[in-house]
Amino acid sequence: MPDISILIAEDMHLIRGALNALLSREDDMRVVEEVANGDDLVEAALRHRPDVALVDIGLPGTDGLTATADLHRELPSCRTVILTGMATPTALRRALAANASGFIVKDISPAELVDGIRRVSSGERVIDQELAVAALKAPENPLTPRELDVLGVVAEGATVEDVAERLCLSGGTVRNYMARILTKVGARTRIEAIEIAREAGWLWPAALDRWRSRKP
Repeated sequence: MPDISILIAEDMHLIRGALNALLSREDDMRVVEEVANGDDLVEAALRHRPDVALVDIGLPGTDGLTATADLHRELPSCRTVILTGMATPTALRRALAANASGFIVKDISPAELVDGIRRVSSGERVIDQELAVAALKAPENPLTPRELDVLGVVAEGATVEDVAERLCLSGGTVRNYMARILTKVGARTRIEAIEIAREAGWLWPAALDRWRSRKP
């Protein structure tokens, strides 16, 4: 059986090293490259042309899902497995839209991860069935990226003035955004809108981007 060449994209050094050690123990697998941010993923893949890219969903720089879509466009022969600790229907939908072949939560067993990579390499799609059913039942996200930005800052406890300053908007524009958000999600208050968005998994990408921007 030919080796399955693997590229690992994970920003946490400890996890990246553990994945490398785990996969390198398999007779039919070899790790050809590691990258720590999404900006380097496509370039590394084009250089090494791996069979499978194991991609953390929350990469710094270009996020894992955007990088996956870029990778599929530039090197469609490379199949991507998304690793995530945030298994929400929205995240799964975004992964599928980015042409990911696998969507795997980080708390699975090593044996399940190895099996998932083998199956993806052979042409299968590997997705948790319960999550797939939840994604089919979950409502579509009605909010635009900018509305998510506004709601995400509000979710941190910011005032209208704070939101306006951080997002370079006027106070009136922020209030208009919030009015549209409340209407779209069917909420009566900001708190209710935040809870609806969090429970549906809509809010995490914007919050994650802001967390990255504050990292040293």
